Amino acid sequence: MIEHFFKPSNTDQALNLMKEHGSNATWFAGGSKLNARPSLTKKTVAISLYNLALESIELRGNSLYIDAMCRVQSVLDNELTPYGLKQAAKFIYSKHLRNQATIGGEIAAFQEEALLLPVLIALKTRIVTAEVGEMGIEDYLESASRGLILQVVIPDVNLVCLAYNLTRSAAGLSIINVAVSLDQAGESVIAIDGVSPRRAGYSIPVRLRDIEAQKLTEEQLEKAVANSVFPEADIRGSVDYKQYISGILVTDLFAECQRLVKEA
Repeated sequence: MIEHFFKPSNTDQALNLMKEHGSNATWFAGGSKLNARPSLTKKTVAISLYNLALESIELRGNSLYIDAMCRVQSVLDNELTPYGLKQAAKFIYSKHLRNQATIGGEIAAFQEEALLLPVLIALKTRIVTAEVGEMGIEDYLESASRGLILQVVIPDVNLVCLAYNLTRSAAGLSIINVAVSLDQAGESVIAIDGVSPRRAGYSIPVRLRDIEAQKLTEEQLEKAVANSVFPEADIRGSVDYKQYISGILVTDLFAECQRLVKEA
């Protein structure tokens, strides 16, 4: 549990505090994950990001720059936010949680349901960290030591992107969370959460690169997706069910993205 709470006034102070306290410390953004089970932290030192002035959303050309401390509700409410990301923000069903959770925290946290991550992957998001600078979101997620996120960059707000989160009820556990994007050149990104073997107790979203590179009919796409994911059976569904529904959801979203690209 948290025993010591620090509120640095700038990034350098924050990094120095993390270096000083090492494995005993954790970044503290909105606190929605650290204060609640099952993600209740075992760290004893919290380093708050509240005073780091990281709460703006800015459009530069076609790229959207979202500061890490922007609340999920602020991202949802902002007119600059791409439709697909607004969809994903709504997957966090509680407005109370959306007002507490930050976009940086949602990315950095190893959590049971990565509701925003498939869409951010599909949008080809870049992450700016204090330690390394800019990197792709997939590289950040695969990193053994995740740095302090300062900014989230969506390179092209005009990219067509759609998402779907399958649950048994509005407040229920996520079964499958899918995002698909498609550009005018026909290049796609397919990202799914809930269908990969767990790492350190958590499911990591996967990107289906091999399928993206192929030109498939709807029937072929449905089968290819089902054969490319390796979920675990649990209270939410069997392996066969999760593979089947993954294929259905990806195919439906891809078809709708194609329609929207043609209309653009």
